[in-house]
Order: sequence, then structure tokens, then C-alpha cells
Amino acid sequence: MSNNIILISGNELRRLFKSPLAWIIFSVVQFLVAIFFYMPLMTYLQPGSVASGLTNNVVSTMYGFAAYIILVISPLLTMRLFAEERQLGTIKLLFSSPISITELVLGKFFGIVIFYILIIAMITLMPASLLFGATLDLGQILSSIIGLCLLATTLVAIGLFFSSLTTSPVIAAVNTYGILFLLLLIKIAASNSSERTAEIFTYLSLDKHYDNFLNGIFNTIDLFYYITLSLFFICLCIWRLDIERVYK
Repeated sequence: MSNNIILISGNELRRLFKSPLAWIIFSVVQFLVAIFFYMPLMTYLQPGSVASGLTNNVVSTMYGFAAYIILVISPLLTMRLFAEERQLGTIKLLFSSPISITELVLGKFFGIVIFYILIIAMITLMPASLLFGATLDLGQILSSIIGLCLLATTLVAIGLFFSSLTTSPVIAAVNTYGILFLLLLIKIAASNSSERTAEIFTYLSLDKHYDNFLNGIFNTIDLFYYITLSLFFICLCIWRLDIERVYK
């Protein structure tokens, strides 16, 4: 990783933590996830529960809910990455600086990804606290963490691209929500499609692949899906900004 990417990532992360939005998001995520950790835990502790179901009943439920929270907040974090730069006119300064578009895009991308990793690390402290008095399936927990990180990375890449298309952060967020919900709801269309089409729609679904990670199934197909989708939107973003840099 080049020094420029590291510098841009650090700058993006600092700028993020200087804004009230980042701290509000950080706090709200922890609060909501804590509720969905506490409620299944209390249910599990009722008489009749079995120890072998702790990971599935409590931890997987928590990580499953965390994924939807991250999906909701992701467009809010990525909407300003390039749209705000263009709105303020600072995008011209970035284009004229001695850094490549690839370094610029990757720097901003990794800045938000690191923020998500911090959120996920804080979330993981909750199930980790159970290790002092219970037995957990560490393999399934690790799989859930990896899946959540991959999902967050993909969401950042998608939001980054749509932020590069407009001068309005709000429009960037709306467009990002649109494609994310399309990727979530596309599996519904599979039920009314032919077998081959249904397989394609199911494969394109965001949550289908994440469900495998939640269940402790580490499949290279799911890994390939998230990595490929992330690279696709990152490359689109680089291509879009390269064109803008050349012709403007």
C-alpha cells in the first residue's frame, strides 16, 4: 500500500471522527446491537434452554441484526466522499495534486472500511464477554465477523461509486439505498422465475451469502462474491473519476 493511500485513509478517518455524524452513528449502532444481544440472551437464559444453542440463538442473531444496521448507515457515511468534494469545489484540487485517481479512491475507501472495522470490533466485545462463563462456537463467530467485514466492505465500495456520480450527497445516498435494496430484494423475484434465472437472482442477493457466514459456512463462492462486487464498484469509481479528470 502506497504512502498516499495511507495518508488519505488517515485523513478521511480523522475527518470522520471530527464530525458529529460519525459519533452519533457509532453510538446508535452500539446501542441497537446491544439490545439485540441482550434480548436473545435473556430469552436463552430462561429455563429449558440448552447450552449448545448459545452461539446460534444469541451471537448469530446479534450479527444478523448488525448487518442490517450497517446496511442502513452505510450510504450516510459514503454519500459525501466525492459528492461533497465536488460540491465544495475541492475535487479540482484533488485532481491537480500529484496523486493518482486509484490512490485517491482507495484512500477514501480504506478510511471508511477502517471505521467499520472499529465498529465491528466494539460489537464483538459483547459475545466475547460470554466466554467467561459459557462455551461458544468460536469458528462460527469468526465466520460471522469475516462475513460482516466483507459485507461492510462491499457496501462502502457501492456507496463510493455513487458518490462519484453527483454533486449532491443526498442524491448519492438515495441512489446507494436503491441499489442496496435491489440487491436485497432480488431474491424475491427468484420465486417467480425459471430455475436457472432463480439461481442467478439468488446468487446476486447480498444477504444470501451473508447467511452462510452466519451459519459458520465459510465458502469460497461467498468470499468471491463480496470481493468481486467490491472490486467492480471500485473500478467503476476509478474509471468515472479518471474520465472527469481528463475532460475537466
